[in-house]
Amino acid sequence: MFEFFKVYKKFAIFFLFLSAIILALFYYALKPVKRLPVRAPGKNINLELVDSTVAHIKKLHYIADFSLTNQNGVTITQEDYKNKIYVADFFFTTCGTICPVMASNMKRVQQSILLDNDIKLLSHTVMPEIDTVAQLKRYAVEKGVLNDKWNLVTGSKKELYNLARKSYLVAKYDPTKEDGYGFIHTENFVLIDKQKRIRGFYDGTDNDEIDRLLEDIKVLKEEYETRFSMSNYLFGK
Repeated sequence: MFEFFKVYKKFAIFFLFLSAIILALFYYALKPVKRLPVRAPGKNINLELVDSTVAHIKKLHYIADFSLTNQNGVTITQEDYKNKIYVADFFFTTCGTICPVMASNMKRVQQSILLDNDIKLLSHTVMPEIDTVAQLKRYAVEKGVLNDKWNLVTGSKKELYNLARKSYLVAKYDPTKEDGYGFIHTENFVLIDKQKRIRGFYDGTDNDEIDRLLEDIKVLKEEYETRFSMSNYLFGK
């Protein structure tokens, strides 16, 4: 009998491991979990907001790497948002129409994520010629921006244009600009996951849409928590 178990020990261990995986897959497959779609330029996106060079992409769309400067004169890159869920938008400090409402609603989001280290905010100016670091700092103080949660960033017009039109997909092209980098920002807030993918668009001037954004942040967090729990279950980490 002992010799029998000795011979089939490896098989038994493999069978038990496989059984654990199958049981885990059944458990998580049957558990009702809401998932947010992954957005891409060529799929359910208003093409007015998409640069023609990326309009064909239907999957595997990621936010491009960037190097911008925040309200404190600090360089902000994709590394500062690594393994973070974040909400992005575009604005300019002298905008007197939708931007103040968007800033107020982004502050509401900031308040809701105050104690959550997994989530950050990122607002890009569309008028770098006006929104200097000093101007962004004044605006940040005025709007109640918390430095560890929310970056207001400026940079070259070309980089900001490419981010708006080719990465976040939230700006309309303005052909009147001679430099070729004219764009009109919209009221969109964009939800980005830890893999740098777009998971949702929201009207930053609409309170109901902000409610939806906050709910979707919870859904996205649950997606990662479920994935982590499954990994722990399977591999005992």
